[in-house]
Amino acid sequence: MTVASVALAQQQSSGEGALSTLISVVLTVIFLAAGWKLFTKAGRAGWEAIIPIYNTYVMLKIVGRPWWWLLLLLVPFLNIIIGIIVANDLSKSFGHGVGFTIGLILLTPIFLLLLGFGDSQYHGPAAA
Repeated sequence: MTVASVALAQQQSSGEGALSTLISVVLTVIFLAAGWKLFTKAGRAGWEAIIPIYNTYVMLKIVGRPWWWLLLLLVPFLNIIIGIIVANDLSKSFGHGVGFTIGLILLTPIFLLLLGFGDSQYHGPAAA
């Protein structure tokens, strides 16, 4: 390998790193904006959406689940099932059905934006 080819490889890898960082930042901003609007629609303060762990606790309150479900989310494999249940409860809390739940699971950023910025209205905790 020549010095030029090593330099070219380093430039390409740093460009890929910058692109993945940019994508991560954009997705993070999307999640924060959608969460902020979603929490506001549910009658909570928007800033609660940006605090890690606490935002999950508040989300459980929005959908009507008890606080100790936060502990269940720490259990491997069980957290997947609990996440699906919470997504379904969130969908029902905003007046949507199973189709919207599937959207929340498979295309989370898009469907969170639809909940936050769309015309969906919060109807209260579905699991209460």
